[in-house]
Formats: sequence, structure tokens, C-alpha cells
Amino acid sequence: MHELRKDPLMNRWVAVMSDSMAPGDYQLPENGTTETECVLCSGREKDTPPEITAVRGYGSRPNEPGWLARVIPSFRPILNVEGDLGRRGVGMYDRMNSVGANEIIIETPEHGKTSAELGFEQMIRIISLYKERIKDLEKDLRLRYIMVYKNSGKEAGALYSHPHSQILATPVIPRRVKEELDGAKRYYSYKDRCIFCDIIREELRTGDRVIYETKKYIAFCPYAQRYSFEFCIMPKRHFCAFQEMTMEEMEDLGLMLSAMMKKLGAILKNPPYNYIIHTAPNMIPRRDHWHTLGEDFHWHIEVMPKLERVSGFEWGSGFYVVTTSPEDAAKYLREA
Repeated sequence: MHELRKDPLMNRWVAVMSDSMAPGDYQLPENGTTETECVLCSGREKDTPPEITAVRGYGSRPNEPGWLARVIPSFRPILNVEGDLGRRGVGMYDRMNSVGANEIIIETPEHGKTSAELGFEQMIRIISLYKERIKDLEKDLRLRYIMVYKNSGKEAGALYSHPHSQILATPVIPRRVKEELDGAKRYYSYKDRCIFCDIIREELRTGDRVIYETKKYIAFCPYAQRYSFEFCIMPKRHFCAFQEMTMEEMEDLGLMLSAMMKKLGAILKNPPYNYIIHTAPNMIPRRDHWHTLGEDFHWHIEVMPKLERVSGFEWGSGFYVVTTSPEDAAKYLREA
């Protein structure tokens, strides 16, 4: 079994795979996955693990063609549902078994589509699967955090060229997430206001970094963005958990994501990118610990195009260098 190890200095966890790769194993094929090789395409259902859930056309059966969007376990999971956590110490170090969940959301049966081409109705189907899987996984008391994310393009770490996103449910709260939760809590303790609600009010007041606005959501470039053309999507209503959205909010998010992916694809010619849903941790195992989340946290989506390589300076210092200002990036995206 894989294991999780804790860095005692940085207070972060890393996953150590049990089947360690030799240096020669890192030689990658020159060409990416082609359509004829794609195991995620419709018609290849018998070549994937049995589906967990799916949005299907009328009369179609599980693990057969006829699906519109589909969720399967990862082919090579970092975390596995089976087993117990087995928390233990090894000398001064801490480790545990890599218990969790690792799932792939196949976003469309059509191989060649980009996110910009998926359309409004398909976006709603994908969002509904995100919501369904988060609600199901949070019932597992071993799991502390459920992350939904998408890697699009080889440079962004995509496993397949077929449109897909992923869910990773972990038995610990990742350090990056904890920093955000702690920062939001400190701000609320000081000002008695949600920092994300304040950000929304400030961005709407100035308007310089706002890209697109719907009835329920706002998209804007962060004031101190880390990547050129990075943008954030936030619900205007204050609530901390993605899975708590209403049907109307799901439909509006489908409209927002569809519009923003088209804008990003239009001005940057479908660049590689990552998007991550930042939602509240699983409150069920430690409900008393997270009693302030409803007031101080506000779920949101970060979208980060990969236009330039991150250098040693960024990795070593934690500084980020952007070559297009947030105000200019927002203007280009607004006009797309």
C-alpha cells in the first residue's frame, strides 16, 4: 500500500508510492494520447474500472455506451478507499496509510472537445456530478478534505487528452487549503466579516478586474494573482460548501463556466490550465472544530492558465512573477 508521510518542518503531507519508479521509467512517449488509443472514449467502457455513477441517455445501461458524463475510479490511484488509516510514528516522523478516494470525471463521450466547446447543458451535468460525489464522499468519516480539480493540457499535468477532471479525497487537510482556511478565520476574527465577501464588494466597487458577472456569480482577476490571466469565480451568496448550492445556482455556474472557458480559449488559443474548487473541509468527523466555517469561509474556483514555466526563484521564494497585470488581463478577457 502507498503511504502518506508528514514533513515535520513545513507541516505538510506527501504521498509516497509503494511501486517506486526507476530513472528509466520517467521516459515519456513523444506523442500524447491519440483518439484511437483513448481509453476514456465511448465504446471503451470495458477497458475502464466499473463506473461509480454517470449521467446517461434514456435506456442506456451502466458500463456501456450511451452516457453523457461518467465517473470512474482512477486507473492508478494515489489514495485507496480500502483499509484503515494506521496512523503511526517512525522515530521522529509521522506516517499513515494512503486511505482516500481518487476518481476521474469523464466530462463528455466526445474525445476532441475542449472545455470551451462543452456548452451550457454539459457543464451543468459535470457540476451535478461534482456535487453528487462530494456529498457521497463526505459520509466517510476517515476523509477530511475532498478536492475537485481539472488539469487541461500536458503542460498542466493532464493524464489524458480526453476532457476529464478529477476528485481526490484525503484523510488530512492539505497545507495549502489549511493556510487559506486559517487566513479566512483570522480575517473574520479581526473584522467580523467574511474576507471573500469583502473581496467581491471591492472588485464590484472598482470594476477594473471584473471579467464577467451573472445573477449568482462573479468572475475576476485577483488583485495579487500568481499567474498571468488567472481568474477566480465566486458565488455572490455567502456559503462555505460547494455541495450546498441550489439548482438555480448550479445552472448559473454552468453559464459562468461555459462563458469563461470560451473567453479563455478565444484570447489564448485554448491554453493548458488548471482549475481547482476550493470548498469547505469535511465537517462531519470534527464538527465542533469547524463551527465557524459557515461565517468565515466562502467556496470559490481558481482557474490558472499555464503560459510560462515556474522558475527556481518562484519555487524557492514563494514569490510569483506575472507578465500581464490583473487589470489588463481582465480587460482582454472581458472583451473576448
